[in-house]
Amino acid sequence: MRVVIAEDSVLVREGLTRLLAETGIEVAAAVGDAESFLRAVDAQQPDVVVVDVRLPPAFSDEGLRAALVVRRRWPGIGVLVLSQYVEERYATELLAGRTESTAPQGQRGGIGYLLKDRVGNIAELLDALHRVASGGSALDPEVVSQLLTRRGHPLDTLTARERQVLALMAEGRSNTAIAAALVVGPGAVEKHISAIFAKLGLPATDADHRRVLAVLAYLGA
Repeated sequence: MRVVIAEDSVLVREGLTRLLAETGIEVAAAVGDAESFLRAVDAQQPDVVVVDVRLPPAFSDEGLRAALVVRRRWPGIGVLVLSQYVEERYATELLAGRTESTAPQGQRGGIGYLLKDRVGNIAELLDALHRVASGGSALDPEVVSQLLTRRGHPLDTLTARERQVLALMAEGRSNTAIAAALVVGPGAVEKHISAIFAKLGLPATDADHRRVLAVLAYLGA
C-alpha cells in the first residue's frame, strides 16, 4: 500500500510516516499544506491519502476541500480524513461525495473519517487504512454516535438494535464483523439490515449501493 500524508504538524506528520513505514506501508510523500498535497497525489498516484481537515494558510477547511478534489479527480484513491474534533458537516460532505463519483462501484476508493485520538491506536489506524484502501468506509464511532443522536432525524424509526447495526455499517464493518461485535448470528444481522433498508425507503436496485445510501440517509439529513 502506498500513502500520501497531508498534516501541518511536523511532529504528527513525522510520527505517522515512521509508524506506517514500520508496518510495511510505503509513504510516498508527506507534506504540510493542501497545494503540496494535491501535487504529491498527482505525481505519486497513491492507494490512499491521509489528510488533516485543517491545513495552512487559514487552518479552516483546506484539507477537506483538497480531499474532495481527490475524490473528483482520482476517484479510485481512498481518502482517510483526520480531525481534532467531531465536525459533522465535514463528514457529511466527504461521504456525500462518494455517491457523486462517476467511477464504477468496484473502482471507487474508500472513505474514512477518524478523530486524531485514534491515530495513537495503531491497530485501529491500520484497520481503517486497509478498509479504505479496499474501497470500504471507516467512520469514527464518536462521529457515528453524535450523528445518531440528532433530534428529528429520519433514523428515529429504527430500533435501538437497528441503530447499533447501522452504526457498525457506517464504520465499514462487514456483516460477519457486525455479528461478532453484537454477539448474534449472521442471519439476525441480515434481518436487521433489511429492516433498516425498508424503514429508510431504500429498495434494491442495480445502480445503488444501499449500505452507502443508508449511511448517507442520516449524514445528509
